[in-house]
Amino acid sequence: MASAQPDVPIFSPAAVVASCVGFLLIGALQALYGPAIPAFREKFGLTPSGAGLGLSAHFVGGVAGVLLFDRLYGRPGHVSKVPSSARKAGPVPGVAGQAGLPTHALGNRQILGASYLLMAVGAAGFALAPNWPAALAMALLAGLGFGGIDYGLNQLFAVGFGHRSTAMLNILNAHFGIGAILGPALIGAVGSAHYPAVFLGFALANLPLLLCLRGVRDRAPGPQSGPEADGGRVLGRSLGSVLAVFVALYVLHVGIEAGVGGWEPTHLETVGYGAGAAATATSVYWLMMTVGRFLVAPIALRFSAQTIITVSCAGMTVCLLLASIPALAPYAYAGVGLFIAPIFPTGLPWLHRAAPRARRAGALVIAASMVGGVAAGPALGKAIEEAGIRAVPLLLCGVSALCLAATLWLIRSTRTR
Repeated sequence: MASAQPDVPIFSPAAVVASCVGFLLIGALQALYGPAIPAFREKFGLTPSGAGLGLSAHFVGGVAGVLLFDRLYGRPGHVSKVPSSARKAGPVPGVAGQAGLPTHALGNRQILGASYLLMAVGAAGFALAPNWPAALAMALLAGLGFGGIDYGLNQLFAVGFGHRSTAMLNILNAHFGIGAILGPALIGAVGSAHYPAVFLGFALANLPLLLCLRGVRDRAPGPQSGPEADGGRVLGRSLGSVLAVFVALYVLHVGIEAGVGGWEPTHLETVGYGAGAAATATSVYWLMMTVGRFLVAPIALRFSAQTIITVSCAGMTVCLLLASIPALAPYAYAGVGLFIAPIFPTGLPWLHRAAPRARRAGALVIAASMVGGVAAGPALGKAIEEAGIRAVPLLLCGVSALCLAATLWLIRSTRTR
């Protein structure tokens, strides 16, 4: 991203609110596909696996959007020539085109605006698509916009609020959870047959957010200086190793998140709970993820990201172990939602401090989180075929223990000299 003075706010108050609304909308979009599957199947004559391709296309577009917009942020245009006297005097704050800076770099407003438009056009096209291939193409387009917003706002919030960045990221991502809860509720209220109207309404809701982009600065704070910001010398560990473990942490914890959401109802029914109770417990799990992010926001002002993530991984591991006891399972899964909630948003500021000069680091972990969500289903399904449904919490507990091990390794390896 293009850099600016660290003491200049990136977001106006209105832009902060609009960003939270944007995250609510991307949470709703991701959650709309599943409840609308019965209508897809009836309208286009699809098999269950064929209907599931809608969400897969969305996720593929999301990963592509993260990687594409990461390349476009601050992409240079021409470089203006600066007189030698001006170079000796040093750059003037806030002015582009000096000392080799690009004067036509794509700014934050342009990228976010394009992402909102892509998501709106894709959602509207999905609603009006005459056939399933066209609908999949539109889901992919909406996913591109989704990825751009997810990446862009997470990155800007991670560097744009100083010591409050971790708290603000948790609040931002909590709104994603609110959208994920409201989206299926809306489909349930109007009926899946009316999904085109819901997707069209969603597309229109994106457009007013474009007006609030005037409150977003085109340039974000650059890398920090000082020993804390040296990502190349972290107790003898290579920067590549640190990034690889961060990526592993994100893939694994999002795999747990998706695994619990997908398999909790089946596991609870297998150990004796009714279908209604199992569905309600799964809704509580998602609700606790949202609540957990709001709760951790004030905590993040007092404790480090490393401490919060360590406690989260440890608590998640214990809760998954307790979920293997049938009488405790619904409550233990709710605890998993509470503990897993802060990991994604809290890890980003830590990553920026550990590797501030690794420009692609944020894109790698956000893309990895999406890949983790896609890969969790088949990988966990294969393991369940071997071990049985009752082993679901223990399998996920093992993955959670790996998350804890990765966190402890990162704490040791990113401690500055």
